Amino acid sequence: MTDFDSTAYDRTDPDPWLALYLDTSNPIADRAKRALLATQQSRSRQFLLPVVRPLARAAIVLIQLLKIAIPNRCTSSRLLHRLLAWGLRTWVSPEANELILRHFHLGSQILGFLAANIRGVDLPLTPLEPRRIDDLRDDFFLRHDINLYNFVIELNRQLRAAGSAIEPREPLDLTAIHEPEPFEELPSRWHNLLDLQTAIEIFTPLYQLFLKDGEFWRASTSLQLDESVAVYTGTILGDRSWLALVNNRHPLVPLSTLRAGYRLVLHGLATETLHALLMAKKASAA
Repeated sequence: MTDFDSTAYDRTDPDPWLALYLDTSNPIADRAKRALLATQQSRSRQFLLPVVRPLARAAIVLIQLLKIAIPNRCTSSRLLHRLLAWGLRTWVSPEANELILRHFHLGSQILGFLAANIRGVDLPLTPLEPRRIDDLRDDFFLRHDINLYNFVIELNRQLRAAGSAIEPREPLDLTAIHEPEPFEELPSRWHNLLDLQTAIEIFTPLYQLFLKDGEFWRASTSLQLDESVAVYTGTILGDRSWLALVNNRHPLVPLSTLRAGYRLVLHGLATETLHALLMAKKASAA
């Protein structure tokens, strides 16, 4: 990854990536920011993404037409996750793979934080903490969405039954929040060149093809639950001022699946932002 700390600075020709690295308006862990910028400034994103994105979106339209006729035929989550793991291991850059593995850990930690800080609820959790790419073959992408929906449903059913609501909490229980341990060595061969956005655009039509129609729509709409999770967290912290950083809105008005690939990247960024805010709270408390 680029060593931005030693990047030359020319006032007549400023480096846009250096500006984004130094900008602190969107909190994010330093290593995650370096990995994200490494994929953003890659040749893959510059030259492949403009070609891949319209083709991927056209594929989504064609597969949706196919699903009208045969919505739940020829589907296999097992085969899908084997293909995704193979694709990540074979074609995707180590920086993008690190961000993907990291996302499962951060999502599980955030749900753990919410469960520990909302009074009067007892929420079952099934954390997803992959250490290597092949761990994802165990339906991790599908289980990630299911975990989130189950959390929202169980939380709000219990709150309704008790006639209570989420309230500010002090002191906070931040036990669940920490930086993930380093992953097993990620593949870094000459063909591991795809950036994060291009890889996601390619994988999204595969996701749609191999899942049942309802499962794909459920996965797409789950991206807009970013706002719900952020509101829960902001209520506990007593501060919702940073909700403007959440871009996947609003779950009651779901967006088309056509832009699911781009919104998945925003989902990852929202998770990193929320986790960084909680890490800062933990550091302050310590």
